[in-house]
Amino acid sequence: MDGEARQWRGTSPQARRVRAWIARAAPLDATALITGETGTGKGLVARALHEGSPRRAAPFLHVDAGALAEGVFQSELFGHERGAFTGAAVRRIGRFEAAAGGTIFLDEIGELAAASQARLLRVLQERVFERVGGTIPLHLEARVVAATNLPLEQAVATGRFRADLFHRLDVLRLHLPPLRERSQDVPELVDVCLAEVAARMGRPKPGVAGDLAVELAARPWPGNIRELQNLVERLLVWSPGSVLRVRDLARVEGAPPIPVRAAGSLEATLRETGGNVSRAARRLGIPRTTLRRRIRAESLHHLIPKD
Repeated sequence: MDGEARQWRGTSPQARRVRAWIARAAPLDATALITGETGTGKGLVARALHEGSPRRAAPFLHVDAGALAEGVFQSELFGHERGAFTGAAVRRIGRFEAAAGGTIFLDEIGELAAASQARLLRVLQERVFERVGGTIPLHLEARVVAATNLPLEQAVATGRFRADLFHRLDVLRLHLPPLRERSQDVPELVDVCLAEVAARMGRPKPGVAGDLAVELAARPWPGNIRELQNLVERLLVWSPGSVLRVRDLARVEGAPPIPVRAAGSLEATLRETGGNVSRAARRLGIPRTTLRRRIRAESLHHLIPKD
């Protein structure tokens, strides 16, 4: 089970409602918009929509839209022809074309620049696009699922996000609750995290004492599951015992960062995680939105997988 797929385990009413929405929406072919705080499981929902749809045998492509600089957007999503611009030595198939028959997940859609919003709107309206430097119309044959941690209605009101694009995206919408609103799921999530991290570290999964379980369930978790994963990993690094207790939190939360995080640069971390933004953000202990800004600032887009 990967880092996102565990997030909607649980018996809380909120977790059950999310699973019920996925079951209803997955067979439909309509565009979907998933909203919620960073770390609430938007990527999981997008993949679950794909896996529960008639498109499940076709590609599911995750596009980190928030990490795409405006000049990269067209080439990344539409592709380009050979000679379309300096450095375009060969034709490149874009994500929309590569996702034909499947699902394209546009993550952090609220971060798109104005020009990119206009280009995306045209594709959603006309279901047609061209490669950069090309003239042959290509049909959009993928389901579009978008996600954001921004309040898009407010962004529309302030002019930051196009109203017409918002309405094109807002056909099926799900707002994911933060972890603090489903605290009864925390013990199960902690147990799953412990099992995964312990297996990766090659050590037995420790137990969780009652006092620690109560403390973790009572926390507000502003970083949601990503923050919980980070804490669990630190507990396993700094607490070698067979049972984790509240007193271990003081040792962990006052400890220096896990060495692997402190040792490498952003570029090294991206390489170590295969360009997986979610995994890199967890390893660095920062939100994905912050990591995306750093990727743009340091021109490290080439380390993010194209497929």
